[in-house]
Amino acid sequence: MENIEKRFKYVDYLWDDGKAASLGDNQVDLFLYRSNILGADLRITNYGGGNTSCKTIEKDPLTNEEVEVMWVKGSGGDIGTLTRSGIAGLYTGRLRDLKNVYQGLHDEDRMVGLFNHCIFDLESKAPSIDTPLHGLLPFAHIDHLHPDALIAVAAAEDSEKVTKEIWGDTMGWVPWQRPGFDLGLQLEKCLAENPGIRGIVLGSHGLFTWGDTSYECYVNSLEVIEMASQYIDDKIAEKGSVFGGQKVQSLPKEERQEKAAQLMPLLRGLCSSENRMIGHFSDTDVVMEYINSNDIERLAPMGTSCPDHFLRTKIQPLVLDLDKDEDLSDSEAVLKKLEPAFEAYRQEYEGYYNTCKRDNSPAMRDPNPVIIIYPGVGMFSFAKNKQTTRVASEFYINAINVMRGAEAISAYTSLPRQEAFDIEYWLLEEAKLQRMPKEKPLSRKVALITGAGGGIGKAIADKLAEEGANVVLTDIAEDRLIKANATYKRDVSTYAVCDVTNTESISAAYKKACVEFGGVDIIVHSAGLAISKPLEETTDKDWNILQNILVKGQFDLAKQGVAIMRKQGLGGDYISIASKNGLVSGPNNVAYGTAKAAQQHMTRLLAAELGKDHIRVNTVNPDGVIVGSKIWEGDWAAGRAKAYGITVEELPAHYAKRNLLNEIIYPEDIANGVFACVGVLDKTTGNIINVDGGMANAFVR
Repeated sequence: MENIEKRFKYVDYLWDDGKAASLGDNQVDLFLYRSNILGADLRITNYGGGNTSCKTIEKDPLTNEEVEVMWVKGSGGDIGTLTRSGIAGLYTGRLRDLKNVYQGLHDEDRMVGLFNHCIFDLESKAPSIDTPLHGLLPFAHIDHLHPDALIAVAAAEDSEKVTKEIWGDTMGWVPWQRPGFDLGLQLEKCLAENPGIRGIVLGSHGLFTWGDTSYECYVNSLEVIEMASQYIDDKIAEKGSVFGGQKVQSLPKEERQEKAAQLMPLLRGLCSSENRMIGHFSDTDVVMEYINSNDIERLAPMGTSCPDHFLRTKIQPLVLDLDKDEDLSDSEAVLKKLEPAFEAYRQEYEGYYNTCKRDNSPAMRDPNPVIIIYPGVGMFSFAKNKQTTRVASEFYINAINVMRGAEAISAYTSLPRQEAFDIEYWLLEEAKLQRMPKEKPLSRKVALITGAGGGIGKAIADKLAEEGANVVLTDIAEDRLIKANATYKRDVSTYAVCDVTNTESISAAYKKACVEFGGVDIIVHSAGLAISKPLEETTDKDWNILQNILVKGQFDLAKQGVAIMRKQGLGGDYISIASKNGLVSGPNNVAYGTAKAAQQHMTRLLAAELGKDHIRVNTVNPDGVIVGSKIWEGDWAAGRAKAYGITVEELPAHYAKRNLLNEIIYPEDIANGVFACVGVLDKTTGNIINVDGGMANAFVR
């Protein structure tokens, strides 16, 4: 039997017969399985792009008669992660009956509301605008995908002719039209005029394919995409180069990363003139070929073609007029060069809005660029969170592939600006945006936490991530960091091995934060250790290590972190995790207590200096955090037990009983104190918050 996987060079054949067999004859489960493996290949469709469906015969709960039901991806879903809860189930007959009340293109928005009258499954996700495109076609299984190769064909200036050249009479073609009920009618008409076709190319948009079974539909989709991909590859081979050849030579990889780390805080600040943004950087071969080409100046302003692309990326990117060898060390000088370009972009976007807006158009959205191109260095994207900005980058890479293919075929064409505007500012799209969940308190912020491999540092990272922040975990032990980082979902965290006594190590951690997320907004110095000894037993080594980690480390973190915050111009928070011991004179504690007191006073000094930058500096003082705290794993516990004349086993009860509330203090309690500083007390700086259950001798006043 033929190995079908070998038939595909440009797409991944992921169908697993064993997995499919385990689903039995459940057509909905098979449709979901097909959707997931299609969505796993970004060459086929990107996150949130495209939709899939199947039709089954079900028993009507009202009439007890058998009826045809269409199951289709709901509004706002993603086929790669689609589950039963993300689909809509509609009576196919009722959906087709809507043809009797459809009044024309001006009636599209009303029709979407009528989809709800066709619901069969009461647990359905809201039906999307593409629902009739599936419902008006008769096939049991249908894929609507946005493969780069197919959109390249769809966006070529002679798209209909190319479609015929690749697939002959086996594929239909319909010209560009905004998604909606009428486009479903056009697909139905195309099929009626071309019986026996295997799919339809949608001009400037994408692909429809189908099959009698989920497997047949899947293979049909792959075969159609494969044929387009091969055709484009052959055309590129004939031409010998794409995008007019190379104009700029890329910097070496390490230098590109260094430039990105230096530039991203400045770009982030400029992109955040209305709303704080999170960044992403890409310098893949596909990106570099495009941004370094002779044709970048012609193609970039044309904008993207597929609606899914420009909804994520804005209609066009900003191309920076910076030499790849530009000295980025003088932030003020670089900012002066960048500001006019950003202002021009905003004005151009405002002009686009004012020229194209309708009487009922939503208010103009943030006019800042989403995609920023730096020839020789790479491509930056900025959006409301890491997932959105990463996906925007992926979508623009899809757009690059589309331009590459269309230019190889003939010439790339983009949507007219008015068509693009009518989709970007579609009232239905606005309604979808309004339905988005409310952002969490720390959304759009980046937090770097030292000592985050476990204990208090990890608890702080957990809390800040839970409240919406992106977190950069740092610690000296990579094994702990790997384990800690694995507890977060994608697009939430990253980690960097960091020795806070080493300036270069701190610098590398900040570079990681800048390249991964665009900068830093919250710095929490939680790294530390504790040494409890009488004066005569305290060595120079004890003294120095405590001063280096707790005090010098705090100073160096602040110095480098504040420089990034000033580049961004967005303010920020610096939190020191000190200790009750910095306020209270206790026995056998001279080195540790002195270092903690130095941390506390340093925050006051920094608060006084950085207030003009709207950088708030505060201290959180734990005490008696025994359960889950790393410092109690070593000699500190024995030292404190000795100081109080008790056993190590008696320490938790001892510490709980001595505070006013008689409470055990956990790492999560310290994390709540940090969140109070950065997420609630937005007009507090130079303060100390004691999280100790109430220790009268540690009262600040």
